[in-house]
Formats: sequence, C-alpha cells, structure tokens
Amino acid sequence: MAMKTSPHTAVVGLAWGDEGKGKIVDLLCADYDIVVRYNGGANAGHTVCIGDKKFALHLLPVGVLREGVVGVIGPGVVVDPVALLAELDELAQRGMDVSKRLRISDRAHLVMPYHKIEDRLREGGGAAQKIGTTARGIGPCYADKMLRSPALRVADLLDLQGVETRVRKTVDGKRSIFQARYGDDGDLNFGEIWADMRMAAERLKPMIADCSTYVLDQADAGKRVFFEGANGMLLDVDHGTYPFVTSSHTGPQGIAAGAGVPHNFIGRCIGVTKAYTTRVGEGPFPTELLGEVGDQIREAGHEYGTTTGRPRRCGWLDAFALRAMVRLSGVSEIALAHLDTLSGFEKVGICTQYRLKGRDVPAIPASAADLAHVDTVIELMPGWSGDLSAYTASAELPEPARNYIAKIEAIAGVPVTLVSVGPDREQTIVRSR
Repeated sequence: MAMKTSPHTAVVGLAWGDEGKGKIVDLLCADYDIVVRYNGGANAGHTVCIGDKKFALHLLPVGVLREGVVGVIGPGVVVDPVALLAELDELAQRGMDVSKRLRISDRAHLVMPYHKIEDRLREGGGAAQKIGTTARGIGPCYADKMLRSPALRVADLLDLQGVETRVRKTVDGKRSIFQARYGDDGDLNFGEIWADMRMAAERLKPMIADCSTYVLDQADAGKRVFFEGANGMLLDVDHGTYPFVTSSHTGPQGIAAGAGVPHNFIGRCIGVTKAYTTRVGEGPFPTELLGEVGDQIREAGHEYGTTTGRPRRCGWLDAFALRAMVRLSGVSEIALAHLDTLSGFEKVGICTQYRLKGRDVPAIPASAADLAHVDTVIELMPGWSGDLSAYTASAELPEPARNYIAKIEAIAGVPVTLVSVGPDREQTIVRSR
C-alpha cells in the first residue's frame, strides 16, 4: 500500500541564522492552520515586511501574523515570560491581538532573570569565555534544564505556591555563585522576580496547554501544521561550529523532540540560505569579507541584527558549508533570500571547497581552531545589475543571476524553489520543484 504524503511542512535555516526564514514562513503560512516554534528562545529574530509595516518577532512564531493561524510555542523552546508578554503587547498596540491564537507548551522551560544575568557576566569575563551570545539567557536556561533541579517550566506558572520556596532558594544560590565567580551578585531581587512571575502567570494562564497533544489532535482532524525553525543549522549545539553555537537543535532533527511529534510527521522541508553568507557574534567565518566589499553587502542588505542591532559579518556564499547542511538536514529544496542585495556587483563569489594545510578537506572541521584556519576556494562569477524587486518569474532575472542560482543548485544537490528579490512577502519568485 502506498504511503500517504504528509501535508505538514518545516522551514529551517542552513547557515548561522538571519537567512531570511521569517519572510519565507510568513509567505507560506497562508496555506496552513498551525505554526510551531520548536527550539531556541528570544535570541531568535525574525523580520517580516507586510506592505509598509515591519514586524520583528523573537519568541512568537512568525506565522501568527497570518490571520487565523494558531501559533504554538513548543516544549523545546525556552520562554522568557516577560519578553513574551512585551511582544504580545507590542503587536496588540499595532492592532494585532494574537493572544487568543497562541498556545504555550506547559513543558517549555522558563528563562529567568538570573539566566540573563549569568549570560551577561559570562560574556564579560574575557575572550576565553566570550562566544558572542545575545545575552538573552538562553544557554544558562538550557543548562539548568539539563541539571533539572533548579529548572522551572511553564507548568510551574500554574502552581506558583508549590514552587515559591524553590525559586527563593535558587535566587539565593545564584546570587552566591555569581558573587564567587564574577565578583558581582547581579543585584538579584527575589521580590521583583516573584512579582514578575505572578504577573506572567495571571496573563499567560489561558494560553498554556499540552501542545504536543494539541498539535497531534489538530493534525488528526485534518489541520495542516507548519514548523518554524529558529537560529540556523551552523549554530546547532551538536552539528554547528562548536562552541560558537546556540544551545538547542536548530535543524529538522530538533523538531520531533522540540515540538513533540513523531519523527515522520513532516512531508516537506525547506532550507533557507541567503545569496551570500552572514554571521553575528564570535566564531570562525571562512568566507568573511573584511574590506570594502563586505561593507557594501552589509549596507545593501541592511545586515544588522534583529535581536541585538549588531552589524552582521558578511562574506561570499559558503556553498561548501551549505551542501554539508543540506545533506545533514535532508531538506528537499532551498529558498534563496537576498538575491537582490547582490545586484550591482561586478563579480559575485561562491565558496566551493575548504582546504587545510594545503589539502582539500572532505567536511566542515569539528575543531573551531581548524575551521578558523581553512583556506577557501572561491569561484568568482559574473555579477548582474538592476532592480530585481518587481520580477515575478525566474525567466525575468538577468542571465548571470540565473547562472548563479544554477551553480548553487549544482553544489547543494537540491533545487532552489523560492527566490526572494525584496523584503515584502510578495517580492518572491516561485520556481518549479
């Protein structure tokens, strides 16, 4: 008997984040009923332009910007309740109340103020400790999740009386640890923390649910589910450029655990990459352009972090790493973002191979030190010019741009089915699969 194809879809990033996932999710979610975030926390930053309105979301799934789509924050996400409420309030002030269309997993873990303080203190501890985090408390929260005893989950907001003593002891313990390790207790104040928890509990209670059961029940009822990855696969805690990574599984491998669905739940998986490569924060970046060309890409692409505002490091497309992430993720197609940003460059570069100590390497080195010292084989291709934003078909693109896309497909081994030629959701070319 032939197996039925799953109607559910996922979008993941294939680089170090900031690939343009937000726009692709927003575009495709029109055909879905539920959108699920399954990893990360408020360290993610997805920017979406709808007409003359610009939205920057961090914890909320981008799909909730589509009227009628239910947003789900899965058990694999770490939730800063105060930041989440601020995000909900900002949307409400702009005439978009999504609180009645939001479900928050009772199994998701809570990012507490002491997690953010620990992030800040550790990042300020010198070059040996600095990994370039967003200081949103993500790593320390995931660390407490693995330690278990100090961790708090969204379910605990439903029974504050039962956790008050534990929270007080945790705050006291964190204060002592910070003072001993960093000479700074972080000005932790239990009263303020507890007041925020009470406020968050009161406001978020109607949104808290067993989201795994909810998603599976809705799927059984015929609803279509969309999974929205945060961060990028080169930041995956196991498969990324460790230790300069995030603290969760960012690719399709993280969906089953992070959303609470079976491993074979998804039928279509789309990987997103820019037409060039960017990175925020610390860590090796083989194709980085440190001179004028890199600056030109940054300004043309408005490459500044959605979450932090930090200028992004820019370089030619690292297709060697792209192919590795396509193979690892199993994505069957690519959405190519920011093709318009490269318009006007006489030549565009694409990395086809890494070399270390004069020899080709078969894969991305596990050692960050080795990765920092690889040489890149860069193929320079003819560039193109002109405004691409009004194009609606692949055939309208300049021939050099079409050749560039074909080169990406040949290296990655999967087709480019979506091409973004501008920031608005409508400025996207759909190509055949």
